[in-house]
Amino acid sequence: MELNIKGKVALVCASTGGLGEATARALAGEGARVIVNGRRADLAAAIAADLPDAVPAPGDLLDPATPCRLVETAEEAFGPVDILVLNGPGPAPGRADQMDPAGISAAFDLHLRPQQELLSLVLPGMRERGWGRVAAIGSSGVVAPLPGLAASNVGRWALAAYLKTLAAEVAADGVTVNMVLPGRIATDRVGALDRARAEREGRTVEQVKSASENAIPAGRYGAPDEFGAAVAFLCSAPASYITGTALRCDGGLVGVL
Repeated sequence: MELNIKGKVALVCASTGGLGEATARALAGEGARVIVNGRRADLAAAIAADLPDAVPAPGDLLDPATPCRLVETAEEAFGPVDILVLNGPGPAPGRADQMDPAGISAAFDLHLRPQQELLSLVLPGMRERGWGRVAAIGSSGVVAPLPGLAASNVGRWALAAYLKTLAAEVAADGVTVNMVLPGRIATDRVGALDRARAEREGRTVEQVKSASENAIPAGRYGAPDEFGAAVAFLCSAPASYITGTALRCDGGLVGVL
């Protein structure tokens, strides 16, 4: 299948590692012109240099000035943004009964505020041109809250609700808005969560990982490039009638439709 996104301008947030990098590489492989973002300028530059047609745009999404800088970098290098992939770091593990007002605010600041700001900058142009793709990298916690990740569950649910509402508002303008929900994908983030759980429970990391794999019908953690391919499809031309959905890429882990 041809995804027909050659030459499209794709801004991929937090793409210097993990699922963001996998997504940037998948889009670049389909001919998109990619803006690589991350907090470390050296990593952003190295990954951009390794892609066929890409530029680095370092910056911390929690810095209020970053969204505008990212869009300006994209427009100066390639033109208006056609594809926006929302992504960011996850908050520290923690229980819901241990959250305080500052923690609630931090969850929204991490998962919703910068994403909304970026959307406000690129959506008008997408709607005017009659073509746009927005894909957010979420979490399976959106459909089944994850134990010990209360802040992540709260923030990602808020983003999911916002995007679902937005999808209906912009669909007639040729803009699709979707989320992709990873399960256990073999990234540094998941490795860190496994180590934290092993420490909490007095087990080895290998025991924690084995138990997780046994709970996944596919019997293994996913590969980052498998996830990147799913995002790339939702950002494609053939996916023009898919919007307002949350696609799980989890090996069958979550036991709901």
